[in-house]
Amino acid sequence: MVTADQQLTVSAPRQRLIAVTALLLAAVNLRLAVTSVGPVLHEIREGLGMSSTVAGLLTSVPVFCFATVGLAAPRLARRFGANRVIIVGLAVLAIGLALRPYAPGVALFLLLSLVSLAGIAVVNVLLPMIVKQWFPTQVGTMTGLYTVALNLGATLAAATTVPLTHAFGGSWQLGLACWALLAVVALPAWLPLVRERATGVPPTKAEAAVRVSRHPVAWALAVYFGMQSTSAYVIIGWLPQIYRDAGLSADEAGLLFATTSLLGVPLGLVLSAVAGRVRSQSAIAATLALFGIAGYAGLWWDPAAAPWLWVVLLGIVNTAFPLVLTMIGLRGSSPATVVKLSAFAQSVGYLLAIPGPILIGLLHDHTGGWRVPLALMIFLMVPQLIAGVYAGRDRQI
Repeated sequence: MVTADQQLTVSAPRQRLIAVTALLLAAVNLRLAVTSVGPVLHEIREGLGMSSTVAGLLTSVPVFCFATVGLAAPRLARRFGANRVIIVGLAVLAIGLALRPYAPGVALFLLLSLVSLAGIAVVNVLLPMIVKQWFPTQVGTMTGLYTVALNLGATLAAATTVPLTHAFGGSWQLGLACWALLAVVALPAWLPLVRERATGVPPTKAEAAVRVSRHPVAWALAVYFGMQSTSAYVIIGWLPQIYRDAGLSADEAGLLFATTSLLGVPLGLVLSAVAGRVRSQSAIAATLALFGIAGYAGLWWDPAAAPWLWVVLLGIVNTAFPLVLTMIGLRGSSPATVVKLSAFAQSVGYLLAIPGPILIGLLHDHTGGWRVPLALMIFLMVPQLIAGVYAGRDRQI
């Protein structure tokens, strides 16, 4: 049921256009801090003296931030307004991105990564609420649009960080720091929305009393979010290195990695739109998991045998991210419930995902190869499939 406040936003085309623009510009920034690292991870490790295990910790830093800082987002949004919190989050992200590459040691590099990713964490949680608030009857389509923007940003950073590093005379520091500019560009778009009442409507007593942690669908979404996040961050953190270890060049490995994000642009848009129009998303979730099993099995067999086929399969399974965001928007009956469900599913999900990239690094160090780590990833597709089928059932909180 659409509330009077939601009807207000529906009847204001100009405000909705501003909201779309702000939403897309924010979304472009949500993976830059993560996907820009993988293509130059070798250079970062050499420059900072970083081991494989610590590199695995680096790939888990985003997951840790999203799990912990994201929990504070609903409370911050109630107190200060979602738009103000998003503006601060983008500013913090820009500062972290600009300073991180010039850290003199591993510890400070990780700390500044935490700073930039903390900004992303609150924005991650609040964007589904923005979608539900401004576009209550178009959750699937709008979720698809902003995940397309997210994937475009991720692809841009993955594909061009190495060329930018070359253009800056081999300085990976400049190659990473330049991404702070996109966060700065996104800030002005949110300023007009700070004065808009629509995103600051307090929840009703009934909505405030909802405890999503008591609902099985919330736990199913959290497990699904955790499993797809594990897969995504293993791909982000280790896929370029897997291809480089198989004999491919850094440029080709970066391009292959970028393809996994690029595929999410058309696929994420179509999948979210379709998922928003059907009553159950269970079959979609199960199909994506099967593509993931095939992709990881291909890498396990031989990364260099059919590298483009493997990245296509992994690019398809990566669309589990827009799917779970769409399901969060659909499973919540109001914006206030959606932001609680978003915070719970993302925070618990990211907590579940923290060990994944670290464990992959540890297994690689101890076995000297990628077969055991990739076998683990094949196995983890099974709980992702089961949780996705359960979370996709037609129910609301």
